[in-house]
Amino acid sequence: MTKVAIISGYKPYEIGIFKNDDPAVPIIKMAIKNQLLSLLDEGLEWVIISGQLGTELWAAEVVFDLQLEGFHDLQLAVITPFLNQEDTWKEANKEWYESILAQADYIDSVSRKPYEKPWQFRLKNQFFVEKSDVLLLFYDSEKEGSPKYLYEEAKRKQEKSHYEIRFISFDDLQVLAEEEQMKASYE
Repeated sequence: MTKVAIISGYKPYEIGIFKNDDPAVPIIKMAIKNQLLSLLDEGLEWVIISGQLGTELWAAEVVFDLQLEGFHDLQLAVITPFLNQEDTWKEANKEWYESILAQADYIDSVSRKPYEKPWQFRLKNQFFVEKSDVLLLFYDSEKEGSPKYLYEEAKRKQEKSHYEIRFISFDDLQVLAEEEQMKASYE
């Protein structure tokens, strides 16, 4: 039974998205929602993110939408790798992040210090994989980026025990986008 899912993936700039009203964002969120609905059927109770811009904050918005749609037992935890990760972000991104934190069910940090070194990200990846049943990752190995490190950690756990890794790929997004275009052309 899947109770805890980690959701992560590309940061917006890694996939050429520079505004939250980019037409790709609703498609990415739809792909996340489809996966979450499947996981909810399997008993999903918690979604954990680290609060990174992009995939993770879009996933948080999807969780909030699902809560409004009646999935009241679904909860969101934002567990950052270190304190004050948003300090260097642009003001608009800080506001977006803070609006997510304001609605989250649980907030904490793996390392209770500000950023020091990359080990804090490794520790966060290990913690996330250890505390979850499934990783939902917006990632394509043909387009490497920051999700690679979490994926590698999840693969190590998968080799030792039953650990599920689910992907959202660019092909998945293309299929969803085409389905949405087909629907729109029939309306």
